Amino acid sequence: MHDIRAIRDNAAAFDAALALRGLAPVSPEILSLDADRRSRIAAAEAAQAEQNKASKEAGAAKGRGDEAEFERLRALVSAKKDENASLQAEAAALDGQLRKLLLDIPNLPLDSVPPGADENDNVEIRRWGEPRALDFTPVEHYQIAGVRPGMDFETAAKLSGARFVVLQKGAARVHRALAQFMLDLHIEQHGLTETWTPVLVLSEMMEGTGQLPKFGEDSYQTREGFWLIPTSEVTLTNTVNGDIVDHASLPRRMVAHSQCFRSEAGSAGRDTAGMLRQHQFEKVEMVSITDAENGVAEHARMTRCAEAVLEALGLPYRTVVLCGGDMGFGARITHDLEVWLPGQGKYREISSVSYCGDFQARRMNARYRPEGGGKPEFVHTLNGSGLAVGRALIAVLENGQQADGSVILPEALHPYLRGKTRLGADGDLV
Repeated sequence: MHDIRAIRDNAAAFDAALALRGLAPVSPEILSLDADRRSRIAAAEAAQAEQNKASKEAGAAKGRGDEAEFERLRALVSAKKDENASLQAEAAALDGQLRKLLLDIPNLPLDSVPPGADENDNVEIRRWGEPRALDFTPVEHYQIAGVRPGMDFETAAKLSGARFVVLQKGAARVHRALAQFMLDLHIEQHGLTETWTPVLVLSEMMEGTGQLPKFGEDSYQTREGFWLIPTSEVTLTNTVNGDIVDHASLPRRMVAHSQCFRSEAGSAGRDTAGMLRQHQFEKVEMVSITDAENGVAEHARMTRCAEAVLEALGLPYRTVVLCGGDMGFGARITHDLEVWLPGQGKYREISSVSYCGDFQARRMNARYRPEGGGKPEFVHTLNGSGLAVGRALIAVLENGQQADGSVILPEALHPYLRGKTRLGADGDLV
């Protein structure tokens, strides 16, 4: 959410930043609503002052026995009371309109974000590893002989419909091992605090991180009003919702492994084959809560945490900074990690690491108390996949595939698989 005072102070800069996202100026509408709201508040305060004055004068008139003046002033008190109530109601309605407008406006990109309209304008900033040279034609993950016995889309469709999967045999074990490996790496080497959270949350929590009100159709809601989380970014970030924390407790670095749910309402027809885009999936999510001074540095650190997972698994990847037109709603800057998938012959996103500034904190009213005292300040938030478990499984399977339909598994996973090193062509670990 945006600071209305900052928009008043520099509306041109606000609109210029939104232009990086390809959006038209909105400050005229915002400032018009704000001016109307403030005028109603001022008028209500004036009516209240006149009501108080008339009430005081009415008491004096009654005391001196001037009944005519008393009745006139009593009528004036009643009129000003009604006027005050009416103006306050109008101000509240305008405040609601202004809040809704501000909630629907995305975050402002940092100056360092490259201009551009879509993913074609993203800028690669580094690359790690070389795609393996193959003497056979690679296939996509769900076409690998050793994967097919353990990746059942037909049964999943019978159970739940399209974009679900049932994992069995070696594929299920590798999937589970990946999640455990990622958690251990982040906890033991990166200093993140393991956290377990609910997957059902209140609407206020979804609003706090920016999924509501604008993107409600992309998530699932129960009949009781709970929302299924699209990622544990929602729960981890909202752990400070409404709080004032001590500055000494920052940064707070958390990691969670959770089930995630997305309706993918706007992605009909995209990546429908295999596990790449599912309604239910798992992620190991990283969230940091910090201050303004350390936000950009924390973003670089979190990006390295995600990159370290891919490097430990021996998966070639590239890191790109998203252009303004391709960046997510709540981000000020985003690094995408794209892993090499031989079956597709291209790099595909496996992690997004975003710095949100105080955008989410304003929605959550999450603040910290400066060490030297003074007025509480909004925290700054960051989130990133560390990694999407299903997509990591895809990458491991495709990059490790062999001509005979088996899959050689990364050495980092061997301890999690009781020393097994390969997924056999029959789907079992060997």
